[in-house]
Amino acid sequence: MGGRLRILTGNLANGAADPQAFADLVRSYRADVVAVQELVPEQAEALAEVMPYGVLEPARDFLGMGIALARPGSLDRLPLGYRDAHIARLDPAGWPDLPRPIEIVNVHLISPVVWPLWGSLARRRVQLRALLRYLEESPERTCALIGDFNATPLWPVYRRIAARLEDVALAHARRRGGWPPRTWPSWPRGPRLLRIDHCFARGLSAEDLRVVPIPGSDHDAVIVDLTVS
Repeated sequence: MGGRLRILTGNLANGAADPQAFADLVRSYRADVVAVQELVPEQAEALAEVMPYGVLEPARDFLGMGIALARPGSLDRLPLGYRDAHIARLDPAGWPDLPRPIEIVNVHLISPVVWPLWGSLARRRVQLRALLRYLEESPERTCALIGDFNATPLWPVYRRIAARLEDVALAHARRRGGWPPRTWPSWPRGPRLLRIDHCFARGLSAEDLRVVPIPGSDHDAVIVDLTVS
């Protein structure tokens, strides 16, 4: 084992999440990689003050995405036909604690209940096929797929990805004799009902994992400490 990497992922609810509170959350947990979905300009500006590297592409139409990094990395996009995934490639040259290169893929799959349903389901299938192609192109790749998958463990999207990569929240919980925490909806009071924000990984394992509220968002953030297996 080697090379711990702390990743934080969160859906910022298209501007509803408080920009400064989220930036303070990132700072307090000293994240190495931050993957965000539904990012708007004010949130991007606050996050960039804490994380100096990466690429943030905010928008006001629920399509804003980005990966912020504590150190330089190579950034790329994975075309999904709708709301592309963002890739950060971390090389030991810039991340000396890592024994080999790692790819972090920020994913936001379209909800299966967006109207019209036939359109959202068709886009979702296209997104899933592109993700599976990415995984199958280089089966030796050390990688983590993180973000808002809009899929619980009962959904086919989850099952098809989990057949190829490890659900690190589930693996971490099983090692401790418990259940992985749910992440949505993040109401001020009441329980979280569903687990739709995930971290899937190959060649990585979770040393620690927690979920924490994002002020203003309907999603909790997932914070995971990954080590290279």
